[in-house]
Amino acid sequence: MLRGLFANMQPVVKNLLIINVLFYLATMVLNSKGIFLVKELGLYYPDSYHFKPYQFATHFFMHDDTGIRHILFNMIALVVFGNMLERVWGSKRFLLFFFATAIGAAVVHMVSMGVEMYQMTEDFFPFKHDLFAMTELQYEAAGMMPYGPTVGASGAIYGLIVGAAMYFPNTQLYLYAMIPIKVKWLAMLAIAFDMISLFQNNPNDNTAHFAHLGGALVGFILVYFWRKNSTTFY
Repeated sequence: MLRGLFANMQPVVKNLLIINVLFYLATMVLNSKGIFLVKELGLYYPDSYHFKPYQFATHFFMHDDTGIRHILFNMIALVVFGNMLERVWGSKRFLLFFFATAIGAAVVHMVSMGVEMYQMTEDFFPFKHDLFAMTELQYEAAGMMPYGPTVGASGAIYGLIVGAAMYFPNTQLYLYAMIPIKVKWLAMLAIAFDMISLFQNNPNDNTAHFAHLGGALVGFILVYFWRKNSTTFY
């Protein structure tokens, strides 16, 4: 069964799936040894003591280490929508799209965090003079810890969903394996959910909604220009 599943996957989708699963397993194993990959490879706000520039390129291979739901949803979506798009574009363009939406989502998320930081402190980088001196506990004690690490490929996944909706708007999928829905409506529902969640401003909501919307926006822009002269729908 697994052999047949892998045989039908496009090469970049397959490799991205393998990399994400390996990172997830490594996170689980190393956690038990006191080595926390999420803290090293997750993306922190640039003013954080833990921020490293390379985290922009590593955070979307990491997933929440408290349960399997996060990575499971993202990997199913990667396989479903990624295969659709890689068949249309080929491997190189698809890989470019994946990285562009993932990094674009991270940039939008960091900007949103910066705006929130400015609203709290009237400074985008209130700890910039102590960037390498303050510890995480000191940030928390100050009541202005710029959040924990952002992890997950969800920004890129939203880009894939939007891209698939633009190429295959009327293709029908089955949500939760039983609810029929066209790709265009699924994309609209996903975006609407994040927009509504932002307005609700739930303090217990740890989802990076701006990252989702950022990935969707970057995906829309790329697909719009790539198929500007095309009227083909699938």
